Amino acid sequence: MPQLNPGPWFAILVFSWLVFLIIIPTKVLKHISPNELTPMTAEKHKTESWDWPW
Repeated sequence: MPQLNPGPWFAILVFSWLVFLIIIPTKVLKHISPNELTPMTAEKHKTESWDWPW
């Protein structure tokens, strides 16, 4: 029964975890966001009360 032989399945498991933990994060982190974040100003917007016309 091939399920009882851990040799190839353990190697596949280890190799896939190495891909997920080493290769994929480096490729994802190389991407640059197209929109740079701008710091928000501490200035508060002036709000005016609105009188209903009826």
